[in-house]
This record gives sequence, C-alpha cells and structure tokens, in this order.
Amino acid sequence: MTGARIDRSSPNHGPRPDGARAELLILHYTGMPTAAHALSRLCDPAAQVSAHYTVDEDGTVYAHVPEDRRAWHAGVSRWRGLGDVNGRSIGVEIVNPGHEFGYRPFPAVQMAAVAGLCREIVARHGIAAADVLGHSDVAPARKEDPGELFDWPGLAAQGVGLWPTPSQDDAGPWSDSEIPALLGRYGYDPAEPKALLAFQRHFHPEKLGGAPDGETVRRLRALLRTTGR
Repeated sequence: MTGARIDRSSPNHGPRPDGARAELLILHYTGMPTAAHALSRLCDPAAQVSAHYTVDEDGTVYAHVPEDRRAWHAGVSRWRGLGDVNGRSIGVEIVNPGHEFGYRPFPAVQMAAVAGLCREIVARHGIAAADVLGHSDVAPARKEDPGELFDWPGLAAQGVGLWPTPSQDDAGPWSDSEIPALLGRYGYDPAEPKALLAFQRHFHPEKLGGAPDGETVRRLRALLRTTGR
C-alpha cells in the first residue's frame, strides 16, 4: 500500500448486524476545506460520523474503525434493494474539498494509495468489483461524491471496481422507459429520480446531467453484460 499508515481511532462505530458481512466498498470525498477539518470531524463523538479509513492527498492512510465494526459513513442509502449500507460495507473517505469548497482532481499519489488500500479490502472481504461504489451511487438524492473528477477508470485498471467497455452487442434501440429497470438490475434504486445522474457521475461523466443518451445506455448494458446482472 502506497503512503504511510497512521492509526487515528474514531469512537463513532458499532456492531454489524447479526450475520452481516462487508460486501460493499463505498468511496467518499471528505468535502471539507482541509484534511485536518475532516479528520477532526470523523473522530469527534459529537459528530456521530466516521469511516474505516481516510486517504490524504499525499497518500497517507488514516485508520479509524476496525473493519469488523459498522462505521457511520453512508447515512440513508440503498444498494441492490437493501438499506443499511453501513451495516454491510467498508467506508473510505478521500481527502478533497468537494463541490462546496473547491472541487479538484485527485492527485496521482492519492489515487495510488486509494487503489492499494482498496485492493487489500476487496481481497479480505471478497467484495465484487461491481460493488465498489461511490457515495452518490447508494444515496443519489443526497450525495455527489466522490464526483465526476474521480478517476474510476484508472482505479478499475488497477483491479478495483469496474469500468464499462461497450461492444456492438450493447448497441441498438432503447427508450427512456427501460432505463429505470436497467439501473435497478445493476443495483441502483430504480424509483430514485437521480439514479441516472448518479450512474453518469460514476460511469459517463462526459454526459453529466441526468438525461439519457445512447452512450449512457451502451455503458449500462455493458456493465450488465459483464456482471451477468
């Protein structure tokens, strides 16, 4: 794993539900002016928020909550028809000021550290590539992170998560009405109006806007074909 590893424990965690395992990996940006602000909040008992790890822009990894515990990072969220994402996930915060405080690209050294950490996590827990997600994927109505500047294709190239590679099999006619069902098959909440925007933010940021187009559908079909969902 790239970068130093520092233990910075947070008191904000609890037991996982009986029988629950970490089957999802949720990536966030911190969305605060500085790393110091974010680390302070994640470790503040009054804030009642936490994550398992934070990755700073220089590649330093801070460990907050043991992976067998339920950290408080996802809030009200849903994936593959189930709620309590906190109870069945590992949460990683990635230092970036976010859309509110000057959103910017994620440095290469930071992304390398994220990739190294995430490879360890998915190997330990057997997390499927399709279940490496952004906060916006599981909470589209509330969240935008880690956002359209996050290097999802680069992460997938390093063995973490998926990136769609459409083929001719994914082309063909489509209609607006079929898109919610396709999103639901992949894991999104099909009843959520911003689910398509969340998909584009992750998998087609060039088309960020929430309106369907042919390339969005091709990429969605490619992911469904790849995963067999």
